[in-house]
Amino acid sequence: MIHLQVIICSVRQKRSGPAVARWAADLAEKHGAFAVELVDLAEVNLPVFDEPNHPRLRRYEHEHTKRWSAIVERADAFLMVTPEYNHAFPASIKNAIDYLNAEWAHKPVGLVSYGGVSAGTRAAMTLRPVLSALKMIPVAEGVAIPFFNKLIGEDGVFTPSPGLDDSAKPMLDSIAFYVEKLGAQGKRGA
Repeated sequence: MIHLQVIICSVRQKRSGPAVARWAADLAEKHGAFAVELVDLAEVNLPVFDEPNHPRLRRYEHEHTKRWSAIVERADAFLMVTPEYNHAFPASIKNAIDYLNAEWAHKPVGLVSYGGVSAGTRAAMTLRPVLSALKMIPVAEGVAIPFFNKLIGEDGVFTPSPGLDDSAKPMLDSIAFYVEKLGAQGKRGA
């Protein structure tokens, strides 16, 4: 099984990310290729990047960085569930990304974005080059959810609009494809 981490990128109070991420995690589990781990950046609780050494050296001094490194290291692939803030992704995911280097490399990543009319597409668009710079493999397919707030009930559960579940399958298929093709090479940092 592929160890897929579904990362909740928003950390603000009263956020919708957990509801959207639970839906994405359920879809990934139903896909059949993945063992899914939900990772909430609010729980990881990283301060603004504070390591004295560059992440590529992997000489971490702070316990929060060592814990974060271990979390990311054990994943084979990622789904990043991100809202759109001011035409881009939230600072919380950029900060979390910046803490590490080699732990991200050669791992596929799918993007699930949500927002208003734009469906978070600008967040996904601005996140892709950041991920590529770390040698991650952003898959071409993604899921963009417009007017997400209308899809979250009073109970806090995200109920997808018709066809939204089906739109995730090509993204999950691509993630599984890249993990299979990279195999041990990806783990060695080919």
